[in-house]
Amino acid sequence: MSKVDREYCLQFVGLKEGKHHFEYKINNTFFDDFNYQEFQNCDIQTNVVLIKKATHLELDIQIEGFINVECDLTLEYFDLPIKNAVSIVVKFGEDFDEIDENLIIIPAGSHEIDIKQYIYECIVLSIPQKRIHPGVEDGTLDSEILDKLDDLSTNKEIKEEENIDPRWEKLKNLLKD
Repeated sequence: MSKVDREYCLQFVGLKEGKHHFEYKINNTFFDDFNYQEFQNCDIQTNVVLIKKATHLELDIQIEGFINVECDLTLEYFDLPIKNAVSIVVKFGEDFDEIDENLIIIPAGSHEIDIKQYIYECIVLSIPQKRIHPGVEDGTLDSEILDKLDDLSTNKEIKEEENIDPRWEKLKNLLKD
């Protein structure tokens, strides 16, 4: 296991029962092992709380920060704020098994747990499918692509109105009344 991977292994043997806090600063190098290149840059603060109990462990992972992504409409890059949290219960059993996204079984003799995959999933699941520059929503972004989209949508509406069959025009008046 590389040094980078060891950084995300939480050794729970030797820790007292109770809460233990861990912090990680995530940047682009974190995503190299996953071959994930959906954004240009990132700055994400990760806080992990490990609650050690006699029979199991509880992990609370919280991420908050920014990723630099391309706007789906304008292709302009912008910093998108992200925030997410996940809670995982870790129990001890015979073999490693992920029952679901919130319950993991690890072998009884284990002394550490690698949380890198869970941090990765928490970050990736916080990224919205549709990424719109905030300037598009509030109208402050000046972009050639937006201007072109505006021109095309206006022309389309005018052409639709020109092609309306006069017989349907009477029905349109009913909607106005």
